Amino acid sequence: MINSKSNISISHQCQLLHVGRSSYYYQPQGETEFNLQLMNDIDKQFLKTPYYGVQQMVYHFNNLDYSIGVKRVRRLMRLMGLQAIYQEPKTSDPNPQHKIYPYLLRNMTIDRVNQVWCTDITYIRMKKGFLYLIAIMDWYSRKVLAWQLSNTMQNEFCVDTLNRALNQYDTPEIFNTDQGSQFTSNEFTGLLLSNNIKVSMDGKGAWRDNVFIERLWRSLKYECVYLHEFADGWEARDKISQWLEHYNSQRPHAFHKGLTPDTIFNLQRAA
Repeated sequence: MINSKSNISISHQCQLLHVGRSSYYYQPQGETEFNLQLMNDIDKQFLKTPYYGVQQMVYHFNNLDYSIGVKRVRRLMRLMGLQAIYQEPKTSDPNPQHKIYPYLLRNMTIDRVNQVWCTDITYIRMKKGFLYLIAIMDWYSRKVLAWQLSNTMQNEFCVDTLNRALNQYDTPEIFNTDQGSQFTSNEFTGLLLSNNIKVSMDGKGAWRDNVFIERLWRSLKYECVYLHEFADGWEARDKISQWLEHYNSQRPHAFHKGLTPDTIFNLQRAA
């Protein structure tokens, strides 16, 4: 779908297709079929029990007649970007050279759009390999403002997605992330600060600080990802795009008494 001989730049083609510029040629990650299946099962279990660390995961799957050890599970969970909700030393640490910002949302009343945006990255399994998905969400309306797939967790595709959201919508007052190195990087936080946006970061391992986008991942995976075995990155992009469009424009949201995220966002934005 991306033509290197086109008059349209590779960067612009990637933006139109929601594909990270650094990874527009999808390459399988080289994991065995067993590891890919195990990663899928770990992902499903983690959505149910996000407090399971490496050892608990090993116990759980060995009780289900898997034969796996701590080293394998630790490596795969790190590869997937999963960390138990309790604080665990020397696991998924942010870059020590990056500044960590305080969490600004505790006890805050969030009652309007563009007051707080948030973001996160999740793992997407395919038939042969996997991708990472980033989404940026408006906290109040729950609307997904921008998203992108990548086969690496480098910060470039995160910055690209943030740029897309800022170019299309008004800037938020606060932007909340976790402490991952992609979001603590100078490129990412610098873009926020240059737009006069306050930076807020979850406590380490405190997934509930960013609970609404975690709920988005649960819905996306059970209603889309787990129902398909994506053959490649193009199919993953197409199906995820369809689901996110449905989520924004058609899927009723209980918090807003059945109104969709698009409806809430557009009504308040126009007011």
